[in-house]
Amino acid sequence: MEKMKLTFVNVGYGEAILLECPDPARPGGAFVMVIDGGSGEDGEYRDRASGRVPLAEYLSAGKLDHIDVMVCTHVHEDHLCGLVPLPGRWPPGEFWQTLPESLHRSLGPLPPLPEASASQRKFLQSIADYRTLCAGVEAGGGVIRTISAGWEAGPCPGLTVRCLGPSRVRAAELAALYEDLHREKDPGVFRRKLASLDGAMNNYSAVLLLEYRGTRILLPGDTNRLGYGEIDPADLRAHIFKVGHHGQRDGADAALIQAVRPRAAVCCASSDRRYQSAHPELLRLLSDSGADLWFSDCPSGLDLPPHRALEFTVGAEGAFTAEYDRQEGADV
Repeated sequence: MEKMKLTFVNVGYGEAILLECPDPARPGGAFVMVIDGGSGEDGEYRDRASGRVPLAEYLSAGKLDHIDVMVCTHVHEDHLCGLVPLPGRWPPGEFWQTLPESLHRSLGPLPPLPEASASQRKFLQSIADYRTLCAGVEAGGGVIRTISAGWEAGPCPGLTVRCLGPSRVRAAELAALYEDLHREKDPGVFRRKLASLDGAMNNYSAVLLLEYRGTRILLPGDTNRLGYGEIDPADLRAHIFKVGHHGQRDGADAALIQAVRPRAAVCCASSDRRYQSAHPELLRLLSDSGADLWFSDCPSGLDLPPHRALEFTVGAEGAFTAEYDRQEGADV
């Protein structure tokens, strides 16, 4: 039986996931989906000792010939901005995201924010790049789709993609907050609303459950342990679990891990363990649950080989293997 390939690209502090699923009806015989794109900032890739590589560069080196579906789990710089170059090179057929399809056309650019903090600057960039990304998808003939809990697709043989969150109510709430921020004219109030939405955005992430011939993969974006309250715990069961929020301590707790019961847990923490990502206590909880730990980058203090990516080969009924891609780009 043919197998699916799931690759977590080493984009440093961020997430970029490439899925390639056998499908003779698609160009090259594969359905291709990209979920998030990592950072768009050059500084994130200046030090490549751990194997870091921008997503577009990684995809070019792999001779990717098309993208069928592109997904953005939420509007944060380390997930969205690395997607911006992709539509110009590989126009996706569809773009799945959680905001209304036409929102990018009805809202103009936000005003500059004097003396913005690093966090504010990154969030403002992601908001601007969201508009650019949507426009690029449409310019290439792609369709923008809004996804929320209950949405489901079967994009290729053997693969089902379900959206577990946010709920429709939460998705509407996000859209209202997003529009309200764009309408705000008072600089002080704007700054407060920007900070509030930035802080809340993680738990508006699209939570995706992929099932390939009985093997389940849970990809929750940056959802932390408080963001699963509206999801039936039975739906969270997965063989492979990409832990939320880069493995910071709030990314999961014992109850969530017990609900998921993963055999493999993937942590997208940076090599410098920025913001206390790959938190030792969370890694211990995952390890004690029996899950094997894997990392997209090489968090300091762990004995990991420099690598450009973490690659899973996924078969049926819970069968999978994983290995690090130590090809060119990694300073081995």
